Amino acid sequence: MNQRHRLTVKLAQTAIFAALSYVAFVLQIKIPVPGGDATSIHAGNAFCALAALILGGGYGGLAGAIGMTIGDLLDPIYIVGAPKTFILKFAIGLIVGLVAHRVAKINESTDKKYVMKWSVLACVAGLGFNVFADPIFGYFYKQYILGQPQQMAETLAKINGAATLINAIVSVVLAGVLYNVLRPVLLRSGMLMKETKRTKAV
Repeated sequence: MNQRHRLTVKLAQTAIFAALSYVAFVLQIKIPVPGGDATSIHAGNAFCALAALILGGGYGGLAGAIGMTIGDLLDPIYIVGAPKTFILKFAIGLIVGLVAHRVAKINESTDKKYVMKWSVLACVAGLGFNVFADPIFGYFYKQYILGQPQQMAETLAKINGAATLINAIVSVVLAGVLYNVLRPVLLRSGMLMKETKRTKAV
């Protein structure tokens, strides 16, 4: 596969995962909160993490960021939070990709247990970051960018933090399972780098 064809495939995969992230995000359980705002339980982050495991952090993070930012832009309640969504989802992908591909190099392993362990740990790292970053970032964003009163911003941050934790747990399990189920199929189809011998677990 030449460089141009590889890039075309990557961009097509990125678009597919952006669409999946969007669909998983909009099929949410919306929870109204004070001030006319809302938070939600959704599986969008799972597809952001899955994209990073399959495509790498840059493309995967971009897919999740684009998909869920579009979801925000099309929702009158979430539209003002779209910039925050893009930054945080892109960061999730970058962290998952960093741990999975730069630290653990899972595409070079033939050890299924090693791949399972590190794909899950990568998701934990990316989504764990989001558990802390989302409410903190959201607090400053709502207070200093959107001009909400401090008490309301604090209340929203606490509620968002609880919802983000639930989303993270669901997303780690879903992304980890889906990746390890899809991995053999993707390898056979040439959609992942071919494995080389690496069986030593870390």
